[in-house]
Amino acid sequence: MEGPAWVGDTIVAVSTAPGRGAIGIVRMSGPESVSIAAVCIKPARGKMLPQESHRLTYGRVVDPWSGDALDEVLVAVMRAPRTYTREDIVEVHCHGGPAAQRAVLRLLVHLGARIAEPGEFTRRAFLNGRIDLTQAESVAGIVAARSSGALRASLRLLEGGLSQRLRSVRRELVSQLAAIEATMDFADEDVDELDWAALAEGLGAAQSALEKLLRTSFLGKALEQGVRTAIVGRPNVGKSSLLNALLMRERAIVSDLPGTTRDTVEEQMEIGGIPIHLVDTAGVRSGGDHVERLGVERSLRAMEQADLVLAVFDLSMEWSSADAKLVKRLSPGRTIIVGSKKDLRAEEETQALLSQVARVSRTEAWPICAVSSLTGEGLDKLQDLITKVVSGDEGVHLEDPILATERQRGLVEEALASTIAAGERASGRRDEELICEDIRSAVQALGMMTGDDLTTDLLDEIFSRFCLGK
Repeated sequence: MEGPAWVGDTIVAVSTAPGRGAIGIVRMSGPESVSIAAVCIKPARGKMLPQESHRLTYGRVVDPWSGDALDEVLVAVMRAPRTYTREDIVEVHCHGGPAAQRAVLRLLVHLGARIAEPGEFTRRAFLNGRIDLTQAESVAGIVAARSSGALRASLRLLEGGLSQRLRSVRRELVSQLAAIEATMDFADEDVDELDWAALAEGLGAAQSALEKLLRTSFLGKALEQGVRTAIVGRPNVGKSSLLNALLMRERAIVSDLPGTTRDTVEEQMEIGGIPIHLVDTAGVRSGGDHVERLGVERSLRAMEQADLVLAVFDLSMEWSSADAKLVKRLSPGRTIIVGSKKDLRAEEETQALLSQVARVSRTEAWPICAVSSLTGEGLDKLQDLITKVVSGDEGVHLEDPILATERQRGLVEEALASTIAAGERASGRRDEELICEDIRSAVQALGMMTGDDLTTDLLDEIFSRFCLGK
C-alpha cells in the first residue's frame, strides 16, 4: 500500500465548532497518529487500541503519567491512503464540553502532535493529490454555505466539475501552443506549415468556454456572499408590505401615513437557493423633518451599494416627477421594476408604468413585475424574476460548475484576456511568438486555479482562510 506523496509531522486540532454540544471531535493526521493514540487510549475491551483501519473503538482517554481518565470516548482509526488527508488519521470523539476537548487536545500535543494551522488538514489533502485546489476551496464553501444553493454548488465543485472544465480548456490551449512551437522550432525541417484556421478555431473554442464560465461569476458571488437587495420607492407605495409579503411574516411596520419607515430594515431569506439580504428603505422624497431626511439619505446609500434593486411604484397613484427622479438613479442591469397594489388596478396599468420608466430612462431593458402584497398575486413571478436577474439569462443550474471565489473569477478573467489577444493575432496570421506568450499566460492562470501551477505564498494565503481543524 502506497503512502502519501508528501509526509509531514503529526498535526492535531479540535474539528467541531466551539461551544458546548453532544460530541466534540479531536482529529490527528500524520505518521505518528496511531502510535500517539495507542499510548493514551484504553479500550473497554482488550489492552491495546486496535490497529485495523476504519474501525470505531469505545474506551477512555487516560493520562499515561498520572493514570487519570480524561474522558469517555469513541476512537476512529483510519489508515492511509483511504483518508481525507491520505495520511493516517485518528479521530477522538469526546463529550462536547470545551473542557473535555481541551484536555484531550493538550494530552495529544504533550505526546508529540503539533497544533494544526487553519486549513492544514485540507492543505495536506491537496498536497497529497487527493483533491485539487478548486476542490479544496469548495470545502471552505461547504463549511460557509449560507443557503441550500450555496451548499449544492460547493458539493458539485467538490466532485470536480469545475476542475474538469478548466483542464479541458487548458488541454486545448496546450495543444495549440505545441502546434505553434513545432512549426517555429523546426521551420527548416520537413514540418507542415501552421494551420492558421485551425489555430483560430481552437482559440475561439477556448474563449467561448471561458466566457461561459465567467458568466457564472455573479451567481457564484451571490451564493458566496448573498445578494444585497434594496427595496426603494416613494413613501407609501408598499415597500414595507412587499418586504412582509416576501418574508411571509410581519417584519416591518405598515401604515397609511407616509414616512412610517425612517431607517433601513434588514432581513435574510432564500429565493431559488440563493441567499437574499433584503433592505427595506425609507421613502425617497424631498422635505420632511430631520430624522426623515437622514432616513432618505440612508435609502439612497443603500440603493447605490445594493447588488439588486427592487424599485417599487404604486400602480394606483399618478406618475410624478419624484418617480422620474428615482428612475434616473436606477441601473437597468441590476433593477427590477415592481408595480405594487395590483389588486387595485388592471393589467394595462403595468404597461403604462413600463412606458413611463422607458420614456425617462430612454431604454426598455427593464425587468418588470406587478404584485399585490395583500393577495400574494405576482409574488411567485417576482421571485422567479429575482432568480433570473441574479443568475443571468441561462438561469440557475447548480449542477453545472460555477466560479465560486474572487480568486477564481480573477484568474478566469486573466486567462480569457490572454486567449482573446492570442485569437486576434491568429486571425491576422502574425506574431507567432507573441501568440505563444499569450497562450502560456492563459495556461498558467488556469493552472493556478487547479493548483497545477502555484506558489507557496499563494497556498498560504488560500488555506489561511480555513477554520481550525479542517
